[in-house]
Amino acid sequence: MDDHKNPLQGLKILDFTTLLPGPYATMLLADMGAEVLRIESPTRPDMLRGLPPIIDTENPVSAAHATINRNKKSLALDLKTPEAKEIIRRLLREYDIVIEQFRPGVMEKLGFGYESLRAIRADIIYCSITGYGQSGPLKQRAGHDINYLARSGLASYSGRSKTGPSLSGMQVADIAGGSHHAVMAILAAVYKRMQNNSGVHIDISMTDCAFALNAINGANALVENCDPQLEMELLNGGSFYDYYRTADNRYLAVGSLEPQFAKAFFAGIGHPEWINRVLEADQQEQLKRDISDIVAQRNLRQWTDIFDGNDACVEPVLNFSEAAESTLIQERKMLCLASTSNGYTIRQINTPFCFDGEKNQRYIAGSPLGEHNQAILQAIGYEPDEIDTISSQGITT
Repeated sequence: MDDHKNPLQGLKILDFTTLLPGPYATMLLADMGAEVLRIESPTRPDMLRGLPPIIDTENPVSAAHATINRNKKSLALDLKTPEAKEIIRRLLREYDIVIEQFRPGVMEKLGFGYESLRAIRADIIYCSITGYGQSGPLKQRAGHDINYLARSGLASYSGRSKTGPSLSGMQVADIAGGSHHAVMAILAAVYKRMQNNSGVHIDISMTDCAFALNAINGANALVENCDPQLEMELLNGGSFYDYYRTADNRYLAVGSLEPQFAKAFFAGIGHPEWINRVLEADQQEQLKRDISDIVAQRNLRQWTDIFDGNDACVEPVLNFSEAAESTLIQERKMLCLASTSNGYTIRQINTPFCFDGEKNQRYIAGSPLGEHNQAILQAIGYEPDEIDTISSQGITT
């Protein structure tokens, strides 16, 4: 492997997570070269495996699973069996980072909590991702992305004043919250361990992480003792910074906040004099209505042509296909290919990380459940007859 493209080569991770937050975090780590082994239930497979659309009819796998679990190996293992403890004990000789996503206490009941695994490997880095954290009044409460956004305060000012909070096209708390913060914390723990050989238990609450995303408006609210409101803040619709519908029912994104950009924008729509209305707080709603009327007179292509090469922070709202085929995404190598176990090829979203101008372009798609059982067990010292016994008992199949 190319070290430039795989700076985390040498990190070995046991991944006990499912669905999106944990698997997305380990995908990022695997994209950067870490070796990730997924520990999956043989009787309760990850629901993401069955999420349509399904690709590769010979070895059916969902497009989402094939992407989010690429470059990972899969060991199907019934954690409730006594034999599983010995398998995990042996794996910990090499895999010294653990990521789990159960509710607090579940891994302890199974015998794989932090203290239990630390007794086997003192320098283990153990990351727990939950909705509400390992402590606090809601630690056992079920939840999803929408619930964490609600509890964090973010949803209260994300949307429209007439219709209320609105859903995002992506899972903000799961990915921008849980996944990314988990990766940062794990890499920080790796750096600390390099200095003093110590392990650590990382507690990632997706609600905590979402709350931390209240960066600007939250900082203001804590000082002013005044909550941010729907369409009342600078960046949530309270200014002319917004989306505007075009004549062909597309949208134009206007982010022309700074004076030089605002001047270029208003000149572009034929009303340079409107620059004087930007600082008039009581004029913002009317200004936005006036801008809407102008933008609605031309289609998206016409506006794109007008602002092409015009440094005004104005861009077309592209659908996903348009974005994927755009020159920007193509030149940034944000699309890649991944191969399934029988050679089927699928296009995927590439890693955003680029080291020394290099980025991987081909990957291994998410593995079938338990695909690496035999190879993994052999690697940690099990003899063929022992593997057959374990498999026949349903421990790893």
